[in-house]
Amino acid sequence: MQRREFIGAMAALAIPLARTEQPTARRIGQSDVDELRRRTARLRRLDNVIGGAETFPVYSAEVDFTQRLLRESTHATEIGQQLRALLAEQQQQAGWAAFDHGQHALAQRFYSDSRRAAEDAGVLDLAGNALAYAAYQQTTTAQSGTALAADSCEIARPMATPKVNALLLERKAWAHATAREPQEADRALNLAREALQVRDDRPEPDWVFWVNDAEIDIMAGRCWTELRRPLRAVPVLERVLSGFDDTHARDKALYLTWLATSYLHAHEIEQAAVTLARAADLAAGVSSVRPAARIETVARQLTRYRSTAAVGDLLARLEV
Repeated sequence: MQRREFIGAMAALAIPLARTEQPTARRIGQSDVDELRRRTARLRRLDNVIGGAETFPVYSAEVDFTQRLLRESTHATEIGQQLRALLAEQQQQAGWAAFDHGQHALAQRFYSDSRRAAEDAGVLDLAGNALAYAAYQQTTTAQSGTALAADSCEIARPMATPKVNALLLERKAWAHATAREPQEADRALNLAREALQVRDDRPEPDWVFWVNDAEIDIMAGRCWTELRRPLRAVPVLERVLSGFDDTHARDKALYLTWLATSYLHAHEIEQAAVTLARAADLAAGVSSVRPAARIETVARQLTRYRSTAAVGDLLARLEV
């Protein structure tokens, strides 16, 4: 299946079910919660291939429906706690989609609501993840996210599984990297790698299904790029991106911009231009503001090398 056909098929799955046809003023039991949880897991995977402009209506509709269930249905106390935990997951996904679409105030509201829902449900790992999302957003809006990132790890610690720990620690590393704190970033990255090696019989939550060694490596490459350490950044980014599926176009385009930046730091100007052009190809048509913003940022850094043929062609194409 071609990439466009694949994304079209996934987009069809994103059409919300006719929620108004599903009664909420009834008694909700464990089987209902289990089905809602499976649906949330399926919809979460849309983020791999579809940008926030398309996923936000889907994720926000799920939030609205679960809130209606909590208000209008009857259920046991334990079922209510599970619904609140599910709501916290859904609010984080809606917040991420809003952030991906450039709606920062809306994303911040969802993250804040998610933390409250998670705390009400007694799921501290989710509460910590809400803070980690907020910290990540701060790093993209010229604010330091180190304090929130540290808090996210502390809050989640009593309940965090190995993958949850790894996720929160890699986001902490990113916060330190953007704050130009190399030792702290390196320490957090090493702890994230160690966390993935911990043996634990507890099931991992679905909201960390994508966390693995490659994810930590990608974050390490991004961190070393931010810290202007191209000799450390380039090899890891080249290796991981060589096997990264093009159907994950938004994320691959973003990661390629950090590789292009590291090439630029290493004075490999033509390679930087070629890599950024590849990012632009992948980002075309992606319903996310983030790749375009990153591509423009790196392109402007290349303008001093406009006389280099590869750079000149790229800048003309991007109209920079």
